[in-house]
Amino acid sequence: MEKVAYLGPDGSFSSLAARKLCPELQPVPYSSFRLAMNAVTGGECAFAALPIENSLNGAVLANIDLLQSVEGVAAVRETRLVIDHRLATLKGADLRGISRIYSHEQPLAQCSEYLFLNFPDAQLIPTPSTAASIEMIKSQSDAAIVGAHVKADGIELSPRNIADSTNNYTDFLLVKKGLADEEKHSSKIYFSVACRHASGALLDVLEPMRAGGLNMTKIQSRPIKDRAGEYMFFIEVEGDYSSPSVRAVLDGIKRGSVAFKLLGAY
Repeated sequence: MEKVAYLGPDGSFSSLAARKLCPELQPVPYSSFRLAMNAVTGGECAFAALPIENSLNGAVLANIDLLQSVEGVAAVRETRLVIDHRLATLKGADLRGISRIYSHEQPLAQCSEYLFLNFPDAQLIPTPSTAASIEMIKSQSDAAIVGAHVKADGIELSPRNIADSTNNYTDFLLVKKGLADEEKHSSKIYFSVACRHASGALLDVLEPMRAGGLNMTKIQSRPIKDRAGEYMFFIEVEGDYSSPSVRAVLDGIKRGSVAFKLLGAY
């Protein structure tokens, strides 16, 4: 049976996304996003499910960087998970005594207002995943931020979502080894581009998009390492990659850029 890699352990939001994206495959947990990606490039897994953007906290930069730096992979499918964060404690714990709160760095950021108002003096301790954080609850002074779906003996969850906004969701991409398939229809195309360090250079690079009628759904920038003041732009557009006219627009963008990489079509 083919396998899909995700950031574990079981019960993490990435595990839910992996099962939603590939219900027919065997999900396999890894302790980091990089190891999950390595499982794909090394042939251990056919796919990896990676969170790419959260509606409250923005881009998951580690995974954008992975898509850019790892050669020979492409995103082929996407899904969106509604995120419902709950505070987990030992049953009967007095919240006034909580001094340590564990979770992945993303939930800690997404619940920052709640944490500041209710636990201003608590130590916030990052863990590899939300599911891993529940294992850190050892005493009545420990707490964790986990998904509402998590269940564990002796642990109780807050009755309400503690995120800064209840309109909280995360987009995940399914990544495979190989390039995007020109024969497969897509709704969106994801690519990175670097342009000349000059006035109007980005506008010049994106002009083929306007002329070709491709609607941009997101754009993010990341500094280019070892090139101070220069940036790589990560862009998602609506488009069918199997269409020759759409690929012609992408070719026009590539010709006008310093660097171009197709990250996926889904």
